[in-house]
Amino acid sequence: MDTSDGYSNEKPSTSSSSSSSVMAPVTSAPSISIALHPLVIINISEHWTRIRAQTGKPSKVYGALLGKQKGRSIELCTSFEMKMNLNPNDSSIEEIDLDFLNTSISQFKQVFSDFDFLGWYTTGASPTEREIELHKKICSINESPVLLKLDPFGKHTDLPVTIYESVIDIINGDVKMLFIELEYNLATEEAERIGVDHICQHSHSNTMVQSAVADHLNAQYSAISLLNNRIRVIYEYVKAVKEKKDVKKNNEILNEIQSLCNRLPVMNSPNFYKEFYTLYNDVTWISYLAVIMQGSNTLNQYLNKFLVMYDKAITKRGRSILI
Repeated sequence: MDTSDGYSNEKPSTSSSSSSSVMAPVTSAPSISIALHPLVIINISEHWTRIRAQTGKPSKVYGALLGKQKGRSIELCTSFEMKMNLNPNDSSIEEIDLDFLNTSISQFKQVFSDFDFLGWYTTGASPTEREIELHKKICSINESPVLLKLDPFGKHTDLPVTIYESVIDIINGDVKMLFIELEYNLATEEAERIGVDHICQHSHSNTMVQSAVADHLNAQYSAISLLNNRIRVIYEYVKAVKEKKDVKKNNEILNEIQSLCNRLPVMNSPNFYKEFYTLYNDVTWISYLAVIMQGSNTLNQYLNKFLVMYDKAITKRGRSILI
């Protein structure tokens, strides 16, 4: 695998020189604004960590960025992994499988119709000439994609994430593609905030720090477990007394159990059955609705595949038959 850019034993001076050769002058101003969702960072981190655990060594990973674009404002919402193939002439170089990428993008569009392919991501410190070559191939899908780089070994307090856009400049009479670093803001939704809080504060290393969600669920689980244990003790006592085992009958304890049972809601009242069946019907209708939605989704996928397999003329004829 291509292990450059912080993953090999290259000297820092070489990496710095390679990075400066692909970066546009500082005077170049960025032309777009970026809003980055935490889900993208979580996906890339999970991707890199999983590959490292599987291979036993840190390796570069690659993926696609999806989101929304309105004018010059880009919102990066999610991502997925890209398939990489080894170069037949040099096994140390990886090439992007564009057919797989196009297929994955079309599949995502079927589920998230408002998401567009906006760029790609990889891991490492600074951009290199190799990433310029990969960026040019990505341009065949999107004319102006962005590049997001996550540095797993970054030694600073800020997020180890850098985003770049590409520009065309003339250097010494030659036309070259260069990168410009972009500023970005974090954009979160309520579901993402809960997930990020749970991931960031969940148990890690030797500490036992947990998120508010985990604390709440653990408290509920402990309460239910304690209630179940106490009910089981009462049940076993009453069962032993009834079967006249080696347990003495204690009228005081039985009176307390009877008093506790009297506090329970009356199960035979008409109001209970009315509310119970109303709730039961609501849950049943929701289950039916989920099945209907799943069937509709399956039918929609079938129709999409049908349209891909046949030309427009056959499609129109097929529609008329179906109607």
